[in-house]
Amino acid sequence: MSATAPLNLRSYLPHALAILIAGTACLGVAFWAKERIEEKTATDIGLVLAQGGHDWAEVTTDGLQVALIGTAPNEATRFAALSAAGRIVDASRILDRMDVQATAAIRAPDFSIEILKNDNGISLIGLVPTESDPATILERARRIASTAQITDLLESADYAPPPGWERALTFGLNALDTLPRSKVSISPNRVAITSAATDFENKRQIERQLSRDVPTGVALELNISAPRPVISPFTLRFLKSEDVAQFDACSADTEQARDLILSAAIEAGLSGSTTCALGLGTPSTQWGEAAAASIRALDAIGSGTVTLSNADVTLVATENTSQAVFDRAVGELDGQLPDVFSLSAVRLERDDQVANDSAQPEFVATRSPEGLVQLRGRLGDDLTQMAVRSFAAAHFGSSNVYPATRTDTSLPSGWPTRVLTALESLAILNNGAAIVTPEIVEISGVSGRPDARAEITRILSSKLPEGSNFTLDVSYSEALDPLAALPTPEECVEKINAAVAQKKITFAPSSTDIEDDAMTTIDSISELLRDCQTVKIEIGGHTDSQGREVMNQQLSQARADAVLNAIMARRVLTSNLTAKGYGETQPIADNGTEAGREANRRIEFRLVLPEAVADDKTTDAEPEETSQ
Repeated sequence: MSATAPLNLRSYLPHALAILIAGTACLGVAFWAKERIEEKTATDIGLVLAQGGHDWAEVTTDGLQVALIGTAPNEATRFAALSAAGRIVDASRILDRMDVQATAAIRAPDFSIEILKNDNGISLIGLVPTESDPATILERARRIASTAQITDLLESADYAPPPGWERALTFGLNALDTLPRSKVSISPNRVAITSAATDFENKRQIERQLSRDVPTGVALELNISAPRPVISPFTLRFLKSEDVAQFDACSADTEQARDLILSAAIEAGLSGSTTCALGLGTPSTQWGEAAAASIRALDAIGSGTVTLSNADVTLVATENTSQAVFDRAVGELDGQLPDVFSLSAVRLERDDQVANDSAQPEFVATRSPEGLVQLRGRLGDDLTQMAVRSFAAAHFGSSNVYPATRTDTSLPSGWPTRVLTALESLAILNNGAAIVTPEIVEISGVSGRPDARAEITRILSSKLPEGSNFTLDVSYSEALDPLAALPTPEECVEKINAAVAQKKITFAPSSTDIEDDAMTTIDSISELLRDCQTVKIEIGGHTDSQGREVMNQQLSQARADAVLNAIMARRVLTSNLTAKGYGETQPIADNGTEAGREANRRIEFRLVLPEAVADDKTTDAEPEETSQ
């Protein structure tokens, strides 16, 4: 038995080795096949993903399982990658290990409102934050429109209002309330307003008012149009010397005519920013050509002035002008002017004949900054003296005119006309002087009107005899401009408070009659209100707590109305004023003491700021008190 056992084991050994070798070979083939299958699957899926633009995805395989790894830009792209891989292998074999890129916070939409206002009503279209409360905006629009129709095309989005939105919205609605026909575009920190004014002065007033009221940080774009004014006489005056070339007045009927005139003036030496007023009333459609030809003629002469007043053209050359140059320029201009225009050309002569001042007749009128006017020099007969004094009194006020003229019957023809025209020109100035001699009329001074030079030129060119010479030295002062000097709403109330502080308004006991000694305060307030016609002010009546509440309310209302009526009686427009009685509901002191009750019996002038949409605020002025 023991001898045969080793023999049996040796007989099995080759078989065992064969089986081991075969198993090892099968295992190797299996691993090789697995690697080939995984590699083929990964290659095929990778190719499909690349063709689909999914370069961000990576493919890993583990046997029959396929894993997709990577960060997809969005959920839709991730799903597309899964679908592409599913076309190569069964979807159950795919492991989704992809991430989706975090999306940025959704940007708030661009909020804006377009508001159109005309005689038929108000239309609102746009997108507003929910916090701005579209219902409140519509309610404000209904109050502005009164009985007119409201068209609501507003939508809202639940986002926080962007910086500057509330300021711009409040200002835009306030502006809409003050303009009759307009388009208001509102966006964060920006308001664009397009509207029409009744005339040029109204245009300036609207622009100044809106520019003054715009909140800090809000950009304002204004496009206020006004109908072209009627310019009478239609005037242009250009002067040129060795030192300066400038317009005293410039009018044009079209943009093309204006450009033609300015081009000729620039060639003649005009510098700086200058424009011509566009208006109606031109005597000819060829005004631009006539004006340009006249300016070129003056440039050829060298120095002097050229004035066009309607169809009359006056060319004045200085005494240094060569006669030959003058004659040639006049001849060329006469041939170039359209038929409707008539030319008068004057070459000043040197005056060596004047021996002394007494031989040269002269009239001088001066106006001081306080408005006092002195008349000196020579006038004709007594009738002329009376006419000049009456004319001056009508323009400046009889108490402001000091006549110191003397009679001279040897004055040249047309002297009264020259004097009266000079006085009319002086009335345009806040202060200055008018000097009249036989050869020239000189006007100099300061005015608060930006168009003072042009207006004086129109007066002189239309009323002086044809061919008359005149000079202007007129400057504009913004401090004297009544529109530029209009007080702000806050300044209006501050000035009223100052007047009230000097003298308190009082009433007769338990009466609505304003006492006589308080009328001076009413007078002062009325004068101040003339410069505050667009400022909304509430006159509030208040009482102490004595008596019944209903009676106190009625008494306070009646007293507020009495103040309003007293102001109206002084011919002050009161459309911006309201009267309201509060009775005893708003005490400012203790009603338990006589001093407190006296303080509570009062009239308050309250500045009513235009309503805000999100945060309705008002500014109260210092109280003006009255006795009950």
